[in-house]
Amino acid sequence: MHTRDAAWIAEVIGARLLAAVPVREGDPGPSRITIDSRTVGEGDLFVGLVGEHRDGGAFAAQALAAGAWGVLVRPQHAAMARRGRPGVVLAVDDPLGALQRLATRWRRELDATVIGVTGSTGKTSTKDLLRGMLEPHRHVIATEQNLNTEIGLPLTILSAPAGTDVLVLEMAMRGEGQIAELAEIAEPDVGVVVNVGPVHLELLGSVEAIAAAKAELIRGLPAHGTAVVPAGEALLGPHHRADITTVTFGPGGDVDELPAGLTVPFDSAHMRLNALAALAAARAIGVEPAGAVRVALSRLRGERIELQEGVVVINDCYNANPMSMRAALDDLAETAAGRRVAVLGDMLELGSQERHFHAELGDHARATGVEVLVTVGDLAAEAGAGTGGEPHNVRTATEAAKLLPGLLQPGDTVLVKGSRGVGLEVVAEALEARED
Repeated sequence: MHTRDAAWIAEVIGARLLAAVPVREGDPGPSRITIDSRTVGEGDLFVGLVGEHRDGGAFAAQALAAGAWGVLVRPQHAAMARRGRPGVVLAVDDPLGALQRLATRWRRELDATVIGVTGSTGKTSTKDLLRGMLEPHRHVIATEQNLNTEIGLPLTILSAPAGTDVLVLEMAMRGEGQIAELAEIAEPDVGVVVNVGPVHLELLGSVEAIAAAKAELIRGLPAHGTAVVPAGEALLGPHHRADITTVTFGPGGDVDELPAGLTVPFDSAHMRLNALAALAAARAIGVEPAGAVRVALSRLRGERIELQEGVVVINDCYNANPMSMRAALDDLAETAAGRRVAVLGDMLELGSQERHFHAELGDHARATGVEVLVTVGDLAAEAGAGTGGEPHNVRTATEAAKLLPGLLQPGDTVLVKGSRGVGLEVVAEALEARED
């Protein structure tokens, strides 16, 4: 964005340009786009979004005082911001819509290949794997952390410098129409649907509706685009298109094994399946990955923390649903050298079948050989109901953090996983803190 001046931005987003002079001479455009007034620095364009409780535009003057290149806010804040403050001032009725329009235009200016990644579980890991496969061959910008929403996705696009070859964009879904909105902003060339499972049932009601919501990514592809989907996934069958290329991955699919010479730093079945999805997407844009794939997994997503006396903590508490819980327990069973310990929190937004899904989780924990099970929350207690011996059921993550150290033995591997609202990261943090 650094080479695009205020007039260009105003025209793209349909804003009124109330002040056109940037803070520093010689800087035609902003070096960074931010929505957080607390982090504004020199050269930034601050976008004041309207939140549930606060209008970010109220901080426009503060952003300019901090050296911002300019501000993009609603008219009532723009007039106040331009009083005595140097910097560009752009006024628009809908700052979020303007941010999204700007991202779409910048995506076109870059002329980069765009890969969208969604799925009920594993989309972040697949995105991380795909970035690792592409980076030795292309200039890649990929979604960081959880910037995968109608706000985060445009910020990711706008963070890409000129010369970016590939954008790998994770796309989150909480309800109908949201993936379609993200696809409209990003205009993907390739769409990856990692899987379909019972996530957000409380909002969507059925797995068929979930599949339809995920398939909005397929519908958003251009003619002659490429869809990458799991082999044999019947729920996506009604959403296939004849005018695009469909590539399947997994057992029986078009991409069913990693080629000789390509190695990934994971042994678990679900991570290797994610790697096949990433490989299919890389091939779809003409890249044949080779060698060891370097992957930096996003925080709280399967992080392995080695503690004293051979204890290993698998910190996978960013989120949870029945599919990801089963996969994490399978991984625990495959990789634990000593006892298998699981701290499992509530899985949220599962609708009327929530207790059934938690009871099934307990069955799978026992089937995979979990020897110590700590459940956190009222729903998760269903998973411990049939556990042999005395179940360890607590109500909060803080209680689990206090209880767990007394249960551990040398050589244990501890899985910590639950929905984000349970806040189980305090469990892993407490165990790490004991090492200091």
